[in-house]
Amino acid sequence: MVTLIVATSVDPASIGPAAALLSMPGWHPGPPLQEMSSFVNKEVRLLKHDKRIVLEDHLDKRWEEATGELVNELIFLSRHVAVSNRPALTIHPIGIPHLREGDVPPAGGKPGWAAPPNPRIGPWLRLLKNIAQSHNLTPEFEITLEATHHGPITQSPTMFVEIGSTEEYWKRQDAAQAIALLVWEGLGLGGGTAIGDWSRNNGKNKVLLGIGGGHYVPRHMDVVLKDGVWVGHLISGYSLPMEDQSQLKGEESKQEVGGTWKEAIKVSFETTREAFPGGQVLAHLDHKSFKSWQKVAIMGFLADQGIQIGKPADFC
Repeated sequence: MVTLIVATSVDPASIGPAAALLSMPGWHPGPPLQEMSSFVNKEVRLLKHDKRIVLEDHLDKRWEEATGELVNELIFLSRHVAVSNRPALTIHPIGIPHLREGDVPPAGGKPGWAAPPNPRIGPWLRLLKNIAQSHNLTPEFEITLEATHHGPITQSPTMFVEIGSTEEYWKRQDAAQAIALLVWEGLGLGGGTAIGDWSRNNGKNKVLLGIGGGHYVPRHMDVVLKDGVWVGHLISGYSLPMEDQSQLKGEESKQEVGGTWKEAIKVSFETTREAFPGGQVLAHLDHKSFKSWQKVAIMGFLADQGIQIGKPADFC
C-alpha cells in the first residue's frame, strides 16, 4: 500500500511545495504513468503532471494498474482561490454530492459523488497550524479547513492541501516549505511517527461529519482544532439545497422538503464511514446556520437514517 501525492506543473502553489518536498532526502525517480513523472520515497509516491489538478481523474486506479501498487490514500497539492484574496493554508475533502445527474460540475468530479475523506485531515490541520506558527506564517496566513467541494474523481481516501489566495501567495517559498514540511512530518518520511493514521486511533473512534455553515466551516473548525478529533466530510450550507415549503401553496406545502440535501448527507456519511472502518460517524450541526424548518427536516432525516448527532464534547 502506498501514499500517492499529486502535483501539477501548471500551478505554482502545487509545484512549489512538491519541489520543496523533493529537495528533502530519500527521493529517487519512479516509474512513469503515461506522460507523468513520479518519484519514490519509502512507501510514498509523488506524481507530477501538467494539467488542471481537478480534472485528472482516477489517478489512484491508474497508478495501481500501471505499477501493481495499491493506493492507500491521495494527497493533492493545489492553489486556493478566494474572493477575499486573504492568504491562507487550507485542507479539505473533495466531492460534489449535492449535484444532480446532468448538472455540469464547475471544477471536476461527477454529480452525486464524494471521495472517501482522508483520515489525516483533522490531525494534519493541527500539525499545519503548529508548523505555520513556528515559521511565522501566522497571523498573516489563515490556517483553515474548507468544506467538501470539487474533483477530481478518486476512490481512495483523499484530501487537498492548498495555498491561497492570489498569485503572490501561491509563489511564496515560505508557504511552500510549510506545506512540504507538513507532508514530510505527517507521513513520517523523516523517521518520526506518521500523523493521522486511523489504525492508531488509541480508542478514539468518534468521527465528525460536519453539516451546515459556510465554506470555511467555523463551527466545525472549533471542534476539529482540539487534540484527538477525527473529521470526515464537511457539507456546507450551499451543498445542502433545500426547497422552502412555505413558498408552496395548498397540498404541495405539506410535502417533504425537496432538493438534493438528503443525497448530499447520505453520500457524505457513507463515504466517511468507509474511510474510518470501525469508527462511529456522528453528525455535527452548525445549528445557527439553519432556519428552523431546515433544522427540523435535517434532524428528522438523520434520525430516519440512524445517524446520531454529536455535541462538541463527544469528539474530544
